[in-house]
Amino acid sequence: MTMFYSRWHELIQILVVRNLKIRYKGSALGFFWSLLTPGLTILMYAVFAKILKFNGGQAHYLQFLVTGILVWQFTAGTLSDSLAAISGSSNLVKKVYFPRIILPVTTVFANGVNFLLTIVPLLLYLALTHTLVLTHALWLIPAVLFQLFLCVGIACFVATLNVYFRDMQHMVGIGQLAWFFLTPVFYDTAMQISAFPLPGVSPGLIFLNPMTGILAFYRRGFMGEALLPEACGLSPAWVWVSAAMCVVVFLLGLWTLRRGDRGFGDVL
Repeated sequence: MTMFYSRWHELIQILVVRNLKIRYKGSALGFFWSLLTPGLTILMYAVFAKILKFNGGQAHYLQFLVTGILVWQFTAGTLSDSLAAISGSSNLVKKVYFPRIILPVTTVFANGVNFLLTIVPLLLYLALTHTLVLTHALWLIPAVLFQLFLCVGIACFVATLNVYFRDMQHMVGIGQLAWFFLTPVFYDTAMQISAFPLPGVSPGLIFLNPMTGILAFYRRGFMGEALLPEACGLSPAWVWVSAAMCVVVFLLGLWTLRRGDRGFGDVL
């Protein structure tokens, strides 16, 4: 991996910067939006949670909610942007030789830079509301690591399929919405398990959704939340099923890209 980066680091840096510039092209505030948007998101949900008098049964529900939303947006942004990671760079793909994995990976990196900027107002908000607990900050390491595995796998998979099947953009839109509501962003794991529709089947299967475990890692690292609520009746070890799924998605994405790479030049 180190040798790969040292050989292609200039191209990777150029493409990451290009992706970031495209994101804020024509914007008067530029990168400042990466700080302003999460701040406005927090304010918006604070207002609506108060109006609806909804707290999800938790003392620090708003902090729980915005942490989940900002983490989710990293994955969702990668999923959306990766559609055009390869098909949108047809001239580059057809004229220059380079490992095609660089295109989806730089999409992930660009979204990762934006995500790091959104973490700043999140940390400030958690600190101001006295819910920032960094005694468990080491849990952020697996959180970031496995989310990167997941995002790279998704980006490779979606970018490759979109070259051959342009209906992917519609499928991704619908799938992303369904995935969001199946992920414990607005609700905790105990509430999801209580609604589990398959009697006789272990509710631990909800962790086949990789974002379920990733959100547990982040909330543990930022807020000191338990990996799993005691009310859910499951061992915290179940979150590692989500981690394993991240690796599976990563390997699937790499395999799909490798198979699809053979025909990119002809299709594009």
